[in-house]
Amino acid sequence: MSAPTPFSFIEKANRLVIKIGSALLVSGEDGTLRTAWLEALAKDVLKLKARGCDVILVSSGAVAMGLEPLGFKGRPTRLEEAQAAASVGQIRLAQAYQTLFASENAVIGQILLTIHDLENRPSYLNARNTVEELLARGVVPVINENDTVATAELRFGDNDQLAARVAQMAGADTLILLSDIDGLYDSDPRSNSTARFLEVVESVDAGVEAMAGPPGKTTPGTGGMVTKLKAAKIALAGGCSMIIMNGHAPSPLARLEAGERATLFPASTDALTVRKQWIRSLMAPKGYIHIDAGAVKALEGGASLLPAGVTGVDGGFDRGDLVAFMGPDGHLVGQGLTSYSSEHASLMQGRKMQDAQAVLGHVGRSALIHRDDLVLF
Repeated sequence: MSAPTPFSFIEKANRLVIKIGSALLVSGEDGTLRTAWLEALAKDVLKLKARGCDVILVSSGAVAMGLEPLGFKGRPTRLEEAQAAASVGQIRLAQAYQTLFASENAVIGQILLTIHDLENRPSYLNARNTVEELLARGVVPVINENDTVATAELRFGDNDQLAARVAQMAGADTLILLSDIDGLYDSDPRSNSTARFLEVVESVDAGVEAMAGPPGKTTPGTGGMVTKLKAAKIALAGGCSMIIMNGHAPSPLARLEAGERATLFPASTDALTVRKQWIRSLMAPKGYIHIDAGAVKALEGGASLLPAGVTGVDGGFDRGDLVAFMGPDGHLVGQGLTSYSSEHASLMQGRKMQDAQAVLGHVGRSALIHRDDLVLF
C-alpha cells in the first residue's frame, strides 16, 4: 500500500482552509497585485468545489496593498500607520477577489476577525455560524485579520495561526499553507546546502520546533517557519491535517496534484471527533433541558435537538453555554452547547423552529443544540 501523499488528503477532504500569504498576492513591497496568480488560484478552488469540497480562504495582503496608495515605501512600523494601510488595502483586496471569482461565476464573502472574536464565546459562535451559512449557500468565505481595529495585544501577529484557528473553528479536514518555501527542512536550506527536506511530520515536538529558524523578514509578510509550526500544533490539536507548500508559481493545488513535493502534517483523528471529545469532557452544565421520548429517539438517530421535543427548562444559561438534557424518565441523556439562552429556550419549548420569528421576534438558529455540538451518554 503506497504512502499517503499531501494531495490524497485534499482529495478526501470535505472542507479545506487555504492560507495565502502577502508575498504570494503582491509583488515586492509596492503592493502590486499578482492578478494572474490569483486568477489561477480561483480556478484551483472552484475545481475543488466542483468535487463537493467546501473551501475557505484565509488571506493576507490588506496592509501590503494599502502601502502604495498611502505613499509608504515599506511596511510601516507604527500601528496606526499599518491600520491605515489595512483600511485602504482591504477594499482593494476584496475587490480583487470579487472580480476574479465573479469571472468564474462564483461568489465570495468577506469576514474580518480579531483574536477577541475567537476567544469570546458568542462572537466565536456568530463567526462559525456565518461561515457555515456561507458554505451551505456555495459561497467561498475570504477571511482576514481585522487589522484596522486590532491592537498589538489583540493581534494574531500572522495569518498562519489565524488560518489554523479558522480551520479549528470550521471543523476543516485539512489546512494548506501556501508559502514561499516548499516545506520544512531539518535546517535552513538557504544557509545549509545539505538540509534535508521532511515530507511527513507526525507531530510537532521540541526537535521539530528546533528545525525552524526565526520569523521571516524578507517579504511583505510577517510569518516564517516558526509561525507555521505553531499553526500545525493548533491544527493537529483540532483534528485537522496541515500541508506546507511553495505557492509562488501559479496553480499551486494543480501542482500538488501533479506530485509537487510539500510537507504533510497528518492529524491522528478528525475534527468532529476532537470536538465531541471536548464537549464530553466538559463539566458543570449551566442548566438542564427536559425532552420527550421522541426527542431522545431522534438524538439517538443522529439528529439535532429541536425545541418541539422540549418539555421543560431549568437553570439560567446563555447562548454557547453547556447544558445537559434529561429524558422523560429523569435520566441524563447527554449534553451540548446551546444555541439559545434559557429564556428563549423556554419560550420556544414545544414549538417548531419556524415559529422563532413570531415567538422571539427574530429568526433563530436552525436547532436548539446542533448535532455537532452535542454528545450522548
